[in-house]
Amino acid sequence: GEFWPVDDVSFELRRGECLGLIGPNGAGKSTLLKMLNGLIKPDRGRIEMRGRIGALIELGAGFHPLLSGRENVYVNAAVLGMAKREVDRRLDAILDFAEIGDAIDAPVRTYSSGMRVRLGFAVAAHLEPDILLVDEVLAVGDVRFRMKCYSVITALLLRGAAIVLVTHN
Repeated sequence: GEFWPVDDVSFELRRGECLGLIGPNGAGKSTLLKMLNGLIKPDRGRIEMRGRIGALIELGAGFHPLLSGRENVYVNAAVLGMAKREVDRRLDAILDFAEIGDAIDAPVRTYSSGMRVRLGFAVAAHLEPDILLVDEVLAVGDVRFRMKCYSVITALLLRGAAIVLVTHN
């Protein structure tokens, strides 16, 4: 028979709240995040989102492998709705947060998975989203970087952002 990983799901998440989606592979967690981000349309029902959305859904998604990390910051930020002027103002903070040093000017295809996550999260966090969608990508970062990311998530919550976080545990 047919398998619907996301069926008959209903929830409301308000500003300043965090929703954790926890479950095994195939449970529909990432599918639901993609639906919330508009990458997949629901077959029935509706999704309402209000505010600026920042998403870190798939490792390296949105990065062009032949462009440098710096160029990808601008491209990725534009896709997330950030104007070039905003990126110009926040570029130093984004690069400082990512902590990838001189590699920022190397093609992203040369980056490790951890470097891609660092850069992707740095862009999403500095977007100052009203809603942040985070898939399991933080699992590849080192402990210090993960703690830094959780500090940003906490600050976003305190600022009134809503967070949807997907994890296995």
